[in-house]
Amino acid sequence: MPSPVRPAVQVPVLHTERLKLRGHRLDDFIASAAMWADPNVTRHIGGQPLTEEEAWTKFLRYVGHWALLGFGYWVVEEKATGSFVGEIGFADYKRDLEPSLHDKPEIGWVLAPRSHGKGYATEAVRAAIAGVMRISDQPRPPASSILRTSRRFGSPRNAGTGTGN
Repeated sequence: MPSPVRPAVQVPVLHTERLKLRGHRLDDFIASAAMWADPNVTRHIGGQPLTEEEAWTKFLRYVGHWALLGFGYWVVEEKATGSFVGEIGFADYKRDLEPSLHDKPEIGWVLAPRSHGKGYATEAVRAAIAGVMRISDQPRPPASSILRTSRRFGSPRNAGTGTGN
């Protein structure tokens, strides 16, 4: 793999008691691709494991969201070990769905199988929503749109356990 390049966009780092949510780095790709290639992970998300090329496209999409839209996906890692747990965040995929989500970011998450059943998804979702709440205090339309979407799905203004950084 080519040598890492410093990202042009600063992704906010969020912390919970057990987890750290941070921007993707090039060296995260191996763990991300392995997760997306696992049939147990993709069984309910598209149904088919991803090839390395498909995982790379997804990886680049996550990074591109932050660069172009001011929001995106984070890598979730265990604080205690630094191990890759999964990915969580907000995206605007321009999906052709009914009802339409046009220009409305959607939240999503995926965890590596060894991280299932530990409550990490709930903890990370709360942190991501709380992080967006903090971002929304700044005049950034994408974050405001995410905040409205989060509230529509029952996320109160004080939701979350993330402490931010």
